[in-house]
Amino acid sequence: MRSFPFTAIYAQEDFKLALILCMIDPGLGGVLALGDKGTGKTTTVRGLSHLMQRTISDFPFVNLPIGATEDRVLGTVKLDILINEKRTEVQQGLLAAAHHGILYIDEVNLLNDYLMDVLLDAAASGGYHLERDTVSKWFDSKFCLVGTMNPEEGELRPQLLDRFGLSVTVKTPMDRIDRMEIVSRRLQFDNDSATFLNKYEIQEQQLAQQIMYAREHLKQVSYSDIILAAIADTCIQYQVEGLRADILLLKAARAHAAFYSKKEVSRKDIHRVMPFVLSHRSKQYSSPQNSQQQRENQSPREEKEGDSIRIRMS
Repeated sequence: MRSFPFTAIYAQEDFKLALILCMIDPGLGGVLALGDKGTGKTTTVRGLSHLMQRTISDFPFVNLPIGATEDRVLGTVKLDILINEKRTEVQQGLLAAAHHGILYIDEVNLLNDYLMDVLLDAAASGGYHLERDTVSKWFDSKFCLVGTMNPEEGELRPQLLDRFGLSVTVKTPMDRIDRMEIVSRRLQFDNDSATFLNKYEIQEQQLAQQIMYAREHLKQVSYSDIILAAIADTCIQYQVEGLRADILLLKAARAHAAFYSKKEVSRKDIHRVMPFVLSHRSKQYSSPQNSQQQRENQSPREEKEGDSIRIRMS
């Protein structure tokens, strides 16, 4: 059964853009979505995975349940084969299954700290060692980690929060027109999914191609010392600890530039991704003006058009 189309998801532009940036540059370290239940976070992530499968046929989507055991996450030795055939065979875990895809965790703040540390280490290093009795095996595990949580149900430790490359706040729309449009699209999809999917077919295909083009040309996007200085000044201004924010701000801005087929990072790219990088790293970075700031700094071709990010192919 097909998922709700990614391009049909309405009024979640920041979350969608953050996910797209991580598809363009998996090295960004994933996305943490904080906010209300029932706002379509899971639907959005599933929609993205189906979108990516248009250009990467074996693109995996792994949903890691909160109650998953260490063996299920990391893998284990198959006891039946060990006992009956006297040989060692390893059953890969969910981490290895997510290689080159998306690892999704709903209510990530409820996952135990040990598994959370392992997940983040694997996301950063591109794999992990499975140590079981006499078995020591390395599994490649390069994935986009997407976690969702409601802060009212518990916080993440600051050390873990910082390990997520990007963060967005997903709020329940309080505009009547937005809510009506969301409900209307959902019912259209439920009543006749084939017709609804066909309606967004061209947009889905164009966006998938745009992401792949950006992935292929990401390293060709340049940046100047002026951009590096602007990033450094921004992180100093908001008193961000460490240099991870500087690095991620540049990488996210470069991915944003690549998404719009630009050859060089601009200040507008930095301003657009700034909330994603700084909102969970700086107490000084408050968000009441974020939406207005983003609107003021968006270039004309980056503005919303209709119901989704404008698709512009070169």
